[in-house]
Amino acid sequence: MRALIIFALLIICLSAKGISNNKVEPPAPFGATPNDNQLRWHKMEFYGFLHFTVNTFTGKEWGYGDESTELFNPTELNANQWAKTATKAGMKGLIITAKHHDGFCLWQTELTEHSIKNSPWRQGKGDVLKELSEACKQNNLKMGVYLSPWDRNSKDYGAEEYVTLYRNQLKEVLSNYGEIFEVWHDGANGGDGYYGGAQEERRIDKETYYDWDNTWDIIRKLQPNAVIFSDAGPDVRWVGNEQGFAPETCWAPINPEGMFPGKADQNLLGAGTPGGEVWRPAEVDVSIRDGWFYHEDQSPKSIERLLDIYYNSVGNGACLLLNITPDKRGLIPEEDVQRLKEFGRIIENTFSKNLAGNKRVTASDTRGNSDKYSPMMIVDGNRETYWATDDDVTSASLTIDFEEFTTFNRIRMQEYIQLGQRVSNFSIEANTSEGWKTISEGTTIGVRKIIRFDDIKANQIRIDIEAIASPTLSTVEVFKAELE
Repeated sequence: MRALIIFALLIICLSAKGISNNKVEPPAPFGATPNDNQLRWHKMEFYGFLHFTVNTFTGKEWGYGDESTELFNPTELNANQWAKTATKAGMKGLIITAKHHDGFCLWQTELTEHSIKNSPWRQGKGDVLKELSEACKQNNLKMGVYLSPWDRNSKDYGAEEYVTLYRNQLKEVLSNYGEIFEVWHDGANGGDGYYGGAQEERRIDKETYYDWDNTWDIIRKLQPNAVIFSDAGPDVRWVGNEQGFAPETCWAPINPEGMFPGKADQNLLGAGTPGGEVWRPAEVDVSIRDGWFYHEDQSPKSIERLLDIYYNSVGNGACLLLNITPDKRGLIPEEDVQRLKEFGRIIENTFSKNLAGNKRVTASDTRGNSDKYSPMMIVDGNRETYWATDDDVTSASLTIDFEEFTTFNRIRMQEYIQLGQRVSNFSIEANTSEGWKTISEGTTIGVRKIIRFDDIKANQIRIDIEAIASPTLSTVEVFKAELE
């Protein structure tokens, strides 16, 4: 009987310890944090841009606004081919230039005659946005739209009437084509143009003309799950270049004072701000060819260049928006299709097997010694669990034990960004047969950091972290990429 009583007391004590252990409070959010729309956007990682309009037929990058609607006649247009190409590349969505600066509209609009309804394509009855929307649904892709605020065709551009027109165009597009994941604006606003035959230069006050808060309110009401992009946000910011990279130090938070569409510090756009006021992560936009629209004398970037773009955009915590260019037929050129297919195959194969999954992990500090914040959370395959330290600990170390010597050449890490971005510096070492060797040293991690290096064989890796607040990590994954 005495033995049973002692055993029962032991069980009660262990249970009480477990209950206490699991009652440890999570870290308080630090600085700006992402909203639900931004969290969904972060998970997309990689999606496509479709630059397609009358410019495809004129060879221009920016149309003047006086182009004849008769020019638009893609005799083999197949939006399903676009979507299938995007899927093979590993993209999660497609954003199309529903209206570029020339003002030509790719949908059946009631607001202007400068649209496909006056083109020979589909006898003027076609609707590119409708066909793309259906193709995206069939291929499990999300759809986004680019609607240029500048319109070199409209006679009203520069006057209040045009702002009303632009808002009504947004209403048409956002009401008739299903769920939209991103609405895209750029900073090109004002200059010379056709303007209904005026043939003149018009300038606007970029900060006040569009009354952006009220214009964006239309998007919020009609597409409440969409993120809004411009060089200055409000949800997603431009990375500050079109070369296909985010800087190695890339904070999602930023201090946006003085920024608006058409005006932003390009260096700040890339780097962001440690502990910044708002969560406004960077998007990297770059084209598979030199131009944004199709040109017969251009070819797609090499596999090596596309991989560099991927690792320097997605791998530095940004999302990658890769432009693909339908040609005059209305098809993605065969050379581009094959390049994208091969690129997608390499990325899929590289990250298909996590060599660190469920391996033993130890840490220099664990929050409240709680199992809930155990270092094992970084290898459990669940991005919603995370390791954390006590509040007063901003320097920490993690060691993953592979149990045997393992060859690898890629590491992917993620912070638990729901509580903010915290890591400011890190280093990674590998325990080889010749002792510990440094693999990488870096700064930010954020939503995602992917590190590539030459093959190394080791039985352990150690990650040392410095942070501006007690760090959290949701994932550390290790991969072996084959020769690319």
